[in-house]
Amino acid sequence: MTGKGALSRFKVIDLTRVRAGPTCARHLADWGADVIKVETPESLEEGEGMGGPRLGPDFWNLHRNKRSITLNLKEPDAVAIFKKLVATADVVVENYRPDVKHRLGVDYQTLRKVNPRLVYASISGFGQDGPYAPLPGFDQVAQGMGGLMSITGVPGEGPMRVGIPVADLSAGNYAAMGIMVALLEREVSGEGQWVQTSLLQAQIAMLDFQAARWTVAGEVPGQAGNDHPTSIPTGVFPTSDGDINIAAAGDVIWRRCCEALDAKALLDNPDYASGANRSKNRKALNAELAVHTRRFTSAALIERLNKASVPCGPIYKMDEVFSDVQVRHVGIASPMQHPVRGDVAVIGQAMTLSRTPSVVDRPTPGRGEHTDAILRELGYTDAQVSDFRKRVVV
Repeated sequence: MTGKGALSRFKVIDLTRVRAGPTCARHLADWGADVIKVETPESLEEGEGMGGPRLGPDFWNLHRNKRSITLNLKEPDAVAIFKKLVATADVVVENYRPDVKHRLGVDYQTLRKVNPRLVYASISGFGQDGPYAPLPGFDQVAQGMGGLMSITGVPGEGPMRVGIPVADLSAGNYAAMGIMVALLEREVSGEGQWVQTSLLQAQIAMLDFQAARWTVAGEVPGQAGNDHPTSIPTGVFPTSDGDINIAAAGDVIWRRCCEALDAKALLDNPDYASGANRSKNRKALNAELAVHTRRFTSAALIERLNKASVPCGPIYKMDEVFSDVQVRHVGIASPMQHPVRGDVAVIGQAMTLSRTPSVVDRPTPGRGEHTDAILRELGYTDAQVSDFRKRVVV
């Protein structure tokens, strides 16, 4: 991996745990940055952390392409080692509670004195300051406070979490974007800066038009189940052997859909004559459409609607997702080999670059697997490394 990828000239120190921070660092690693994951020495670890076993799907997928060093940052000598790393680094990513980095002496204000070019990214639950700053952040809490659970699920059945940690993942994505912006700006100013995001901010930003319905129009969106909240008919429709998604919003596609279903009579119904009317009468419209969609198998209906240029698609279980010919074609499942874990695949990047593609070719490291090598890169002798180990500095 060394020297490969668009970001291979950058060194990143990864102080993160759980998911949001590791997601950020993973992006940088996949594009070639030398990401050094800092972990607590195993003898000091209290139980199994979140993310499950080290060789389990979650941890394995989050930490590929990284190197690992163990540092006990409660020890002054370990902090000194960390600062030597920072002196030659471009980026530090952390997701401690806001006060922890100050207690450890690894906060931005301290580290910028070591390296003024440093881009320092902080991910928190609610922000670095403000009334909620000291509180622990968790994805589902952010989903609730950020409004997502109030618009997810079937009306009348209460709030519903989304099936992925969307606040965590979004915060990681935004942090990676902020780091890239800061690195680009550094080429002009020569200075680093502090990048901050939080699960709460990321979750609200991801609401997009649903949040804007309140801020712009004063509307409070509610739950719409499988229906699109504003573009009707868009939702899940039954077939003779299952269900499929159909998105037939807009007058042109609505007409194509009715014609493809041999349901032209719906076009003459004044209740469905406009987008506003179709939205107002969505229950009746969906019930009538369901009568027609049940006449076909899922495969036959998808083929029929695709020929008519009506957006539609199957609703897959996870094994079916990765068996799909288009999913296989885009290659988002990246093969990964490991002497213990065996041959598996991790989830690759969702974008491609024509000259400098992402490179996923190193499995998740063992805890501290690269400690000795990294310390030697910093100029420490074998005797010093041995002493650090005896004193649990590393």
